[in-house]
Amino acid sequence: MKIEPATLQGRHVLLRPLAPDDADQLTEAVRDGELWRHWYTTAPEPEAMRAEIARRLSLQNAGSMLPFTVVEPTSGRAVGMTTYMNIDAAHHRVEIGSTWYARSVQRTALNTEAKLLLLGHAFETLDCIAVEFRTHALNFQSRKAIERLGAKLDGILRNHQRARNGTLRDTCVYSVIASEWPTIKAHLRWQIDKPRDA
Repeated sequence: MKIEPATLQGRHVLLRPLAPDDADQLTEAVRDGELWRHWYTTAPEPEAMRAEIARRLSLQNAGSMLPFTVVEPTSGRAVGMTTYMNIDAAHHRVEIGSTWYARSVQRTALNTEAKLLLLGHAFETLDCIAVEFRTHALNFQSRKAIERLGAKLDGILRNHQRARNGTLRDTCVYSVIASEWPTIKAHLRWQIDKPRDA
């Protein structure tokens, strides 16, 4: 399995390869909701955006990450970041993570369609056998969003990491496996197409 930069286009979201020129718009996006202040997330502080982009691109060069800029197609503005990470080419597994979105696009069809595109590319182009999602055990908004996709909880890694504030993080590990993808795909398409008040 070889993962190369790709552009994934939907009706509600465009995922394109992360680039250093995205820094200004992404800095503006992370300020929408002051996302770095959520102690249980890893959204970069505005002044650290360029360094975060450089870090992700360095991991891409090392073959362990494929970062995307999340673009809202109507405005053409960058509104967040997401990645394929912890790439296991030998076993055809990836994790979708290091994701954050400006508050103004949270809980919209943008996130659901981004996951549809990323999962579709992983299973249908990269021939993955499983795709993981990981989040802080106390990040209930993220856990609910992952569960809403149809991913199943594999388990909780206790004292898995140290957070920026020094606390210990329990990490919830979820996955979608290849045999589940057709049903998950239909489910995500239904979520995107249904009226927003349904």
